[in-house]
Amino acid sequence: MPSRLPARLTAAMLLVLSHGAFAQESDTLARIRQTQTITIANRESARPFSYLDEKGQPVGYSVELCQRVVERMRKDLKLPNLKVQYITVSGPERIPKIRSGEADMECGSTTNTKARQEQVSFSYTIFVAGMKLLTRKDSGIKDLQGLSKATVGLSKGTTSEKLFAQLGKGELSGARLQTFGSNAEALKALVSNQVAAFPQDDVLLSGMLTALPDRDKYTLTEDYLSVEPYAIMVRKDDKALREFIDKTLAGLYSSGEIRGIYDKWFNTAQMQVPVSRLTQEAFTRPGKDSGFAKVLGYTL
Repeated sequence: MPSRLPARLTAAMLLVLSHGAFAQESDTLARIRQTQTITIANRESARPFSYLDEKGQPVGYSVELCQRVVERMRKDLKLPNLKVQYITVSGPERIPKIRSGEADMECGSTTNTKARQEQVSFSYTIFVAGMKLLTRKDSGIKDLQGLSKATVGLSKGTTSEKLFAQLGKGELSGARLQTFGSNAEALKALVSNQVAAFPQDDVLLSGMLTALPDRDKYTLTEDYLSVEPYAIMVRKDDKALREFIDKTLAGLYSSGEIRGIYDKWFNTAQMQVPVSRLTQEAFTRPGKDSGFAKVLGYTL
């Protein structure tokens, strides 16, 4: 009987050490090593960042950056058979899917905000957008003041919904705010004259306009309502995975490869989006600044 005790103690110690090693590596990377599978959350219609192509496959700028992360995992972690599973999420679903563990990385058009940092973590900035208004040219709306008595279409779970909820309590108290389940639904409401304006990040609006046959009937207002730094989203305090993503992005930025990836998605026959000063700064000096609401003067 006594001779069995050391063996049990040894087994227990090995178990503790094993769990300790897993904890140091982070649960996500440990599980990826064990299952040789990583799950990426993608968007259905966040063109050109993350959307489904004609074959229903996830593609886009953000998706390609995440695919580069996976390529580096296969090499650095010696996982040549690492498989990728995709899960398509809506705006309201993206944070819950990451927090629940249903997805490991969210590769879309998600703004890094102070409020979201309470629930998830973010990689280095991959793109800096700015919120504008999309309106019909014949609406006469050129700025926020033109919305004082208009119906505004908002996409659920976005920074634009949050910003206009605040504006609705102040200078836009006379406006009617209507929330839709997705960007596509909000755009459809604008096209059908159900709403007079659709606020969203400028590059997303430009991407959606490419799909409209009568795109010349619509216009983006000149003034930016916010600054929106996009990033890859992971679980909060998932340090090892976040650092691995950051290392991959930093390598793409410093080598200059990011410019080829950028041009592939933003300089096409359908849309031309030059690299902005803020996006170039994100490539030159990788950082994690949070979004900022210019019209209200506070962080998002």
